[in-house]
Amino acid sequence: MNILITSGGTSEKIDQVRSITNHSTGQLGKIISEKFLEAGFSVTLVTTPTAVQPNAHPRLTKVIIKDVAELQTVLEKETPTHQVLIHSMAVSDYSPVYMTGFQAVKEAPNLEQFLHQTNQESKISSEEDYQVLFLKKNPKLISLVKAWNPDIRLIGFKLLVDVSQDQLLSVARASLKKNQAEMIVANDLSEIQDGKHRAYLVTKDAVQIAETKLDIAQKIFHHITNKG
Repeated sequence: MNILITSGGTSEKIDQVRSITNHSTGQLGKIISEKFLEAGFSVTLVTTPTAVQPNAHPRLTKVIIKDVAELQTVLEKETPTHQVLIHSMAVSDYSPVYMTGFQAVKEAPNLEQFLHQTNQESKISSEEDYQVLFLKKNPKLISLVKAWNPDIRLIGFKLLVDVSQDQLLSVARASLKKNQAEMIVANDLSEIQDGKHRAYLVTKDAVQIAETKLDIAQKIFHHITNKG
C-alpha cells in the first residue's frame, strides 16, 4: 500500500521578498510518515521547504512545494498512484492578486479594476503608510481528490479556533460527507499548546479523541491498517 501524506504549510507570494503563510510546522505529518515507514509502507511526503521532515529512508519519497498551485499539480499527479491520502497540510485559503497604496484605492472609480492587475516589480515599494492587498480564494483541493482517484482512502484535517466541541464536530462531519473522506481529524487551535494536541478523529460511525501528535498518528495508522 502506497501512502501519500501532505505536511507543513503553503506560502503565497506577494512579491519576490514577501509572502502570506501560516504557522504550521509539519511536525504531525513527520510523525505520521515515520509511523508508516516503520511498519514497512512506502510513503510519498509532499511538504514545504520550512517544514520539519523525517530523515532519509529507502521507502520515503519527498516532494517539496511552496504554494497551492504547485500542491495541486503534485496531488493531481500523485493521487492516482496511491491508495491512501493523509492530507494534514495547512493550505492557504487565499492568494495575493495585487497590492497597491490606500490612496490609489480610495481614488479609484471602480475597485474591480484591481482584480485584473498584477504587481510587476520584484519588491513592492514600502513608501506608502498604508497598503491594500487584494486576495482571491484558492480552490479547496480536498474536494478534488476523489475526481483524481475515486478509490483512494482519504483522511482530511480541519482546524477551527475557539469553538465549542459540538460546532467542531458538526463542521468535521460536514467535511467528511462533502469530500467523501474516510476520516476527518478535527482540531481547535486553542487545544494545541505545550506539547498537547487534542484532536477528534471523526468517522461515519464514531469519534475518537487523541491528546498528542503521536496519539493522532497512532490512531490514524491503526484505522488505515485495521480496515485495509
